[in-house]
Amino acid sequence: MTPAAEHAGRGARAGRGGTDEVSSHRLGRRLALAALFEAEFGQRTASAILERHLAEGAADSATSEFARALVTAVVEDRDQIDALIGRLAPQYPVVQLARMDRTLLRSGIGEVLHSGTPSRVAIAEWVELARTYSGEPARRLVNGVLGRIARDSEAGAYRAPEPGPQ
Repeated sequence: MTPAAEHAGRGARAGRGGTDEVSSHRLGRRLALAALFEAEFGQRTASAILERHLAEGAADSATSEFARALVTAVVEDRDQIDALIGRLAPQYPVVQLARMDRTLLRSGIGEVLHSGTPSRVAIAEWVELARTYSGEPARRLVNGVLGRIARDSEAGAYRAPEPGPQ
């Protein structure tokens, strides 16, 4: 079962109308992760896969928006994200990472750099997803890379582009 399908079932049971921002973002992360991971196999684009997952239900408009923003950030800035991974974790070349580990890192970096989510919240969420879907080595890698990016971002090393009109 994909991360999105697994969480969507729980979301449907919990009720769709009363989701708060935390659970909305949590489901959005899982949906984005599932779409980006599936896109690693090259059959469809991450956006097309995400739209299919969203059409299957269990996501309100806030969840859908958040998932779309994450997917867009990762897809549009993939080269820069990969370069950042290469610079911050040279012992883990991006092309040699397991697909899930690569997707977790890219997604976490996309959120830390391109969303309004506080860095420590985003890091905690992606570390938990790494532990759940990959294991302890991936959890440590995601925590280390995202923590360094957050510290460097606070020092002004990375600047996310200002969001434009949509």
